[in-house]
Amino acid sequence: MARTPLYSPSDRATRRAAAVAPAKGAGQSGEATGAPARRSRVADFVRRQERWLWAGVVALGVLAAGWPGWTRKVEPPLTMKQIDAEMREAIAKEPLASAAAAAYAAVLPSVVRVVGEHEAPPAEAGARPARGPASAPGRTPDHDRQARSVGTGVVIVDKGLILTNLHVVDGARRIVLTYMLDGSESEAFIVSRQPENDLAVLQAKVIPDDLQSATLRSTGGLAPGDEVIAVGFPFGIGPSASQGVISGLKREFVSPEGRHQLTNLIQFDAAANPGNSGGPLVTMDGHVVGIVTAIMNPNEQRTFIGIGFAVPIENAAAAVGMPPF
Repeated sequence: MARTPLYSPSDRATRRAAAVAPAKGAGQSGEATGAPARRSRVADFVRRQERWLWAGVVALGVLAAGWPGWTRKVEPPLTMKQIDAEMREAIAKEPLASAAAAAYAAVLPSVVRVVGEHEAPPAEAGARPARGPASAPGRTPDHDRQARSVGTGVVIVDKGLILTNLHVVDGARRIVLTYMLDGSESEAFIVSRQPENDLAVLQAKVIPDDLQSATLRSTGGLAPGDEVIAVGFPFGIGPSASQGVISGLKREFVSPEGRHQLTNLIQFDAAANPGNSGGPLVTMDGHVVGIVTAIMNPNEQRTFIGIGFAVPIENAAAAVGMPPF
C-alpha cells in the first residue's frame, strides 16, 4: 500500500508561490513599508542609547549657560588712582550732605528770636550783659530811652513753652517772639525763673499751627570732641549756625564781677556772641543737649574767643518742672 508523502510537490509549489507574491507586493509599495521600518530602527537606537543621549543634552545645557562667562574678557582690578577718580566723579555728581546742615534744618522750626523791650539799657535794668553772650543793647528809633535785648529761645513743649536765658528777658516790660517756623510774632510772658542756671521759661500768647518742639537728648553720652552747632541771633543777625566741638564737661563759670557762678556747664568752641544767649546747642543728629548761656570774656569786649558755655538740658528741663526725656 502506497504511503502518503510527507511533502508533496504541489505543496512546495504552493509555498513558493506564496513567498514570491509578498515580495512582489513589497516591491510595489516600498515607500510605505520602508518608513516604518526606519522609524522602528531609530526608536530602537534611542531606547538603547537613552542614558547617553540625556547626558549629552545636559552637557549642552551647561555649556550654553556658561558660555558668556567663559568668553568674557577678564578685567584687571582697579588701581587706587582709578578708585579715587571714580569717587571724585560720584561726589561731584551728588555732593555728600552736611551733617551740620541736617542738624540745623532739624532744630530750626523750634527756634525763636527773643526780644526784651526795656525802659532803660539792660545794664541799668540788671541784665548783667558782661556775664554772658547776652543781648546786645541798642537804642530803637522810636524812643530814645527805650532799649532792646536780643537773644534766642527754643520751643520745648509745642503748647508754646520756650526756654531762654534769664538775663535776656529779666526786667523787660515786654517780650516779643519771632518764630522761625513761619516768621510770625507773638508776645510772651515769664512763667518760671531759675537764676542759679540763668534760665527762664516763657509762655507764648499766640501759637502757630504745627509748632514743633525740639528733641532733647541727655548729656550722659557726650564726650569732648563730639561735634555740635550753636543756633541763634549773634548781634541780632540770624538765625545763624556755627559749628564746633564739645571742649569739656562739668565746667564752672564766674561772671567778671564775681557776683554770679554757674556750675556743671558744657564747654564748646562753636562761635557764640551776644544774641546767642538762650539758643540751643545741638548735636549732629539734631537733638538739643544744652542752652547757650555765656562766653569767656577776659578782654571785656563781649566777643567770642573760642570758649563758650551751655547749661545742660537736664537742668533746663528742670526749670520747666518736667522730666527732660
